[in-house]
Amino acid sequence: MEVIIPFSIKSPKTRLKPALSANERKRFAKSMLSDVLTALAETDASPTILATGPVDCDAPVVIDQRDLDTAITDQLADSSFPVAIVMADLPLVTPTALERLFEPDADIVLAPGRGGGTNAIVVRHPEFRVDYHGISIRDHRTIAKNVDAEVGEIDSLRLSTDIDEPQDFAEVLLHSNGAANEWLTSAGFELAADGRVTVERQ
Repeated sequence: MEVIIPFSIKSPKTRLKPALSANERKRFAKSMLSDVLTALAETDASPTILATGPVDCDAPVVIDQRDLDTAITDQLADSSFPVAIVMADLPLVTPTALERLFEPDADIVLAPGRGGGTNAIVVRHPEFRVDYHGISIRDHRTIAKNVDAEVGEIDSLRLSTDIDEPQDFAEVLLHSNGAANEWLTSAGFELAADGRVTVERQ
């Protein structure tokens, strides 16, 4: 399975500004990318990083500074199907979760994210195009319907949990033992319980 992993290096994860400096956000984003690549390495996938600039990692990197939808659409046009798009901010992902994503033979397989996003897609239909703006999971269902593509969906905690807000750090500390967990721990973050599980920084 060919896998495209979009990755922004200029100003990643801006919604983490209340908790992390610009340099910290870059390092944390890189640690999450590392977790995704580690999980993919235990599958038959062939990942390519679609980045806005150079990235030091153990995967081929294609640099494209255009908007996300345009860059991915052009990558799809040059790919052999099936091809998957997996977001880089999924530090809970495991090889098992990825194999579940790759397994269905539907034209389009969607892994919804929390809050209306789309965290992963497998594309087997040449007319499908992505639209990551707005309520992307709804838009991707509509796009698939408009090209008469059969759609499957994956219900997975590990694929649905993208890290966008500081409170999401709790999910990493609870459910992951990879690079993102190690980075948060080394940066002084730890779990706290106050009615519900949160995080605090020492």
